[in-house]
Amino acid sequence: MSVEVRNLVKKFGDFTALSGVSLRVETGELVALLGLSGSGKTTLLRIIAGLETADSGAVHFYGADATAISVRERKVGFVFQHYALFRHMTVFENIAFGLRVRPRAHRPSQAEIAQRVHELLKLVQLDFLASRYPSQLSGGQRQRVALARALAVEPKVLLLDEPFGALDAKVRQELRRWLKRLHQELRITSVFVTHDQDEALELADRVVVMNAGKIEQIGTPEEVYHHPVNAFVYNFLGNVNLFHGRIENGKVHLGDTILELGSAERQSVNGASGNAALYMRPHLLEIDRTSRGGKSFRATVRAINAAGPQVKVELEADWGDPVQVELDHERYRDLAIEPGESVFVCPRQSRVFIYQI
Repeated sequence: MSVEVRNLVKKFGDFTALSGVSLRVETGELVALLGLSGSGKTTLLRIIAGLETADSGAVHFYGADATAISVRERKVGFVFQHYALFRHMTVFENIAFGLRVRPRAHRPSQAEIAQRVHELLKLVQLDFLASRYPSQLSGGQRQRVALARALAVEPKVLLLDEPFGALDAKVRQELRRWLKRLHQELRITSVFVTHDQDEALELADRVVVMNAGKIEQIGTPEEVYHHPVNAFVYNFLGNVNLFHGRIENGKVHLGDTILELGSAERQSVNGASGNAALYMRPHLLEIDRTSRGGKSFRATVRAINAAGPQVKVELEADWGDPVQVELDHERYRDLAIEPGESVFVCPRQSRVFIYQI
């Protein structure tokens, strides 16, 4: 089932949570609503679910207007951040709950309920825990029970609000991979809210980047990360170095340092001159011991952290700004740099984002 929202507006007093938001989620698609706290992502999810009413705009399910339809009639499954499991019920009864409270005419038999619950327990790999209570489960297990409960009622749309936000980092990574495999198997139209960029980029078919009640960009993880449409998206997705300077004649002036722009960057500013901000991702910077002319700038090494898959180097540019660079271990060993040394930093592949200020 496809989901479409059209020109949604929602205010809470003087605060505008959504300002003319439009979005279409295709059948079987997994879409992430990504943004900072207060960006409007949870409000949008709750309006899709029918738990919140928009001030204006419409919600369509499979082409039909569902704006005035109740939560039950929308046939959505909702998974909350903090599980919302019934503590006095076993895992089995928690999953069966949505089936047992259906109107009598649509309620499955006891045998059908038992079969459905056991199928879901196997699906979420918890069939050996059916008789336990939520307090006897780990956080990751509770979240899988919550997901199974949402799936029990055979929803047309699955909505997840920060589903892994209450879990530690290692469990989050494991559940992300598990949910990705589960979605590939079930292909339920799904929308999930997150503020975790890695989570959105790893899980989603498309990412919706939200800010201050508006959508900044919609695209595949590759599109939003490698081709951000504006400075907010570039800065929000991943680590970034930000420098303030001035553009003149296709060159960036940063203090007394002059950097040449690549052809893509020159085209993006259309030959304009004036104040600008320069964005560079740490993994798209190289360190060298010799200058590359206008394609590099001088910096002093301040600290090195070689723990982990990449070596993180903290430097200070000649004009005083801090610079972060990420190197692979082989390159780090070849350079043999030490804190206090003077080196040259070069933006690799001209991966620079510039906008006028």
